[in-house]
Amino acid sequence: MFTIRCTLGSSAKYLVSFPALRHKIKLQNRMSSSPHPLAAVCQVTATPDKEANFSACKQLVEEAKQRGASMVFLPEGFDYIGSSREETLSLSESLAGDTISRYTQLARKLELWLSLGGFHERGHDWEADRRIYNSHIIINDRGDVISVYRKSHLFDVELPEKGVSLKESSFTIPGPSLVTPVQTPIGKVGLGICYDLRFPELSVALQRHGAEILTYPSAFTVATGAAHWEVLLRARAIETQCFVLAAAQVGRHHEKRSSYGHALAVDPWGDVLGDCGGEKPGLVLVEVDLGKVNRTRRNMPVQQHRRDDAFYHSLPQT
Repeated sequence: MFTIRCTLGSSAKYLVSFPALRHKIKLQNRMSSSPHPLAAVCQVTATPDKEANFSACKQLVEEAKQRGASMVFLPEGFDYIGSSREETLSLSESLAGDTISRYTQLARKLELWLSLGGFHERGHDWEADRRIYNSHIIINDRGDVISVYRKSHLFDVELPEKGVSLKESSFTIPGPSLVTPVQTPIGKVGLGICYDLRFPELSVALQRHGAEILTYPSAFTVATGAAHWEVLLRARAIETQCFVLAAAQVGRHHEKRSSYGHALAVDPWGDVLGDCGGEKPGLVLVEVDLGKVNRTRRNMPVQQHRRDDAFYHSLPQT
């Protein structure tokens, strides 16, 4: 297994030595002829400007298609990141709105699967309560919305010493349930969003229902990302013996908020396959060799060794 490192956005300037360039081209050629499907894990810097955000994401999706990806993963807040509660709510849409319509058309045109990892979806009682869901949407290569997971763990955290203060539940409805992992060209994908990463019960439940790949599209704060992001992603991969693909927001969204970045891909052994860094938008391409999932689980059969639920609830209540 091998990966191509993150490709930075067009504004990035860097020099590549000729040997390094030849090596990169060789890797790209090997990728294009790979027997395993390719996933593109993206990193963006969303703002309140929805049109600019769509343009930036569309460019990444088109690049991923050109480089041979079968499925593209976009982060939480790919549609926008508002600068206030009022702006966040006012910019929201339903699943039948213009934003998702444009992405379904894009998927159909490029014949590409999309993971849209954190759409601001107006709630079912929008007219009455003005509340939204944080929704992870899967679109197939025919442009059909085939799965919607609504974030179930909401980020209500006060870390004054870290400068972090967010209360997602003030305008977001917690999702009612998990959704069944989705069969895709790269394997069976289990859906989470950002803060869900901190709850191993969710990842274990998805693995028990057949997930081979877990995905956590995110907009981690700089403080919590630096402390916990990679550690948590690798832990989820190791304990479930799944690939973990985590698209990310990066950089300054507006004067009130910045994100950590480091969109990451991790294999079932816990090795990091690709990292987009903490500065610029871009993407990383990874091969998804499901044989590695099978070999890892066969050689270390953790799930077979797991005791039944009653065992883990056998301690006396306190």
